Amino acid sequence: MARKWSELSVRTRTLIGVGAAVESGLKVAVLIDLSRRPASQVRGSKLAWRLSLIVNSAGLIPLSYFFFGRRRESGTQ
Repeated sequence: MARKWSELSVRTRTLIGVGAAVESGLKVAVLIDLSRRPASQVRGSKLAWRLSLIVNSAGLIPLSYFFFGRRRESGTQ
């Protein structure tokens, strides 16, 4: 098992980089959405969602926010 970055294969390093970029993009998207969305349209505390983004979650926390953390606007289908 490789223990240093330089010991990883190019493919593995690329996959790690792409994964990190995707997770970062999701976290930025959540932060932007939270800043624009009224608190009444967010399930839970906006502060709690922001703080939860600190955790390295492999994208699960940002995806959870988009699927479960946002309330649907009333009157739209």
